[in-house]
Amino acid sequence: MGSLENERKTTGWAARDPSGILSPYTYSLRNTGPEDVFIKVICCGICHTDIHQAKNDLGMSNYPMVPGHEVVGEVVEVGSDVTKFTAGDIVGVGYVVGCCKNCSPCNTDREQYCAKKIWTYNDVYTDGKPTQGGFSGSMVVDQKFVVKIPDGLAPEQAAPLLCAGVTVYSPLNHFGLKESGLRGAILGLGGVGHMGVKMAKAMGHHVTALDHLGADEYLVSSDTEAMQKAAESLDYIIDTVPAFHPLEPYLSLPRIDGKLILTGVINTPLQFLTPTVMLGRKSIAGTLVGSMKEQEEMLAFCKEKNLTSMIEVVKMDYINTAIERLEKNDVRYRFVVDVAGSKIDDQ
Repeated sequence: MGSLENERKTTGWAARDPSGILSPYTYSLRNTGPEDVFIKVICCGICHTDIHQAKNDLGMSNYPMVPGHEVVGEVVEVGSDVTKFTAGDIVGVGYVVGCCKNCSPCNTDREQYCAKKIWTYNDVYTDGKPTQGGFSGSMVVDQKFVVKIPDGLAPEQAAPLLCAGVTVYSPLNHFGLKESGLRGAILGLGGVGHMGVKMAKAMGHHVTALDHLGADEYLVSSDTEAMQKAAESLDYIIDTVPAFHPLEPYLSLPRIDGKLILTGVINTPLQFLTPTVMLGRKSIAGTLVGSMKEQEEMLAFCKEKNLTSMIEVVKMDYINTAIERLEKNDVRYRFVVDVAGSKIDDQ
């Protein structure tokens, strides 16, 4: 390690308290270790979880905090043991940047469920320093948690895939829901939900949306007649809503052995009557982003099917306004911060 005077620094936009307001913050990065990749950030998507964390909605935020976990950047430097990347590669970083590498989840390509996983921000790295995210000029990341962005996939289009994309791809993959001809529904059409509709359609599914976005059908839970007609018609529902909402209206829709899969981070308990699940041997499951293997598969799938996110690109100095708009669902469907095109001074 170099001396403190020679430490690499970067500038990000950090929350300082539960107001969640972000402002410029300069901090040190670790030197590039043998397994590390030093990345100059190009862009970063804004996820609803960034709001939860910045505003301490989950009661475990530490400040100053630089959010951002849908990061795309250019490799500037690699460590001596890095074999997967070289300078100039365009790469992505998602929500996890560390794990123990020895437990069962780590040894079976499920490292996002490692009990010792390290979040991209609002966590502590193995060197004892806080992790900071992608609303910043640069990052240093273990090569295991870096993924190559396929050629031809624009950075601003790739960024939301690193959380929103893999969050819906992973349950479809894990629960055996990738085969053509299935009938599914996407609940909530924000950043995650809109990618859910697109991916499920690309897999050959008949998709019902609880909002509009090129789905085969549109269903409103308050339409009693339509809900009754749709009862026991679905193989799965992917619930992407990141706020409290009733589950009862939707549990009638999956058929026997159907699944309702939760992807939204919610800090309020959800309720349901057990017979609505028992009488159809239905499952309510949760899922957390995806593994690095799934990240690679998902990016390749999106490249093959020409799937892109519907985005609004903004500069870093607009980020607080973008967050306010995201809280009001005033975006279709994902904000992406043009970090490289914003005024951020790295040292």
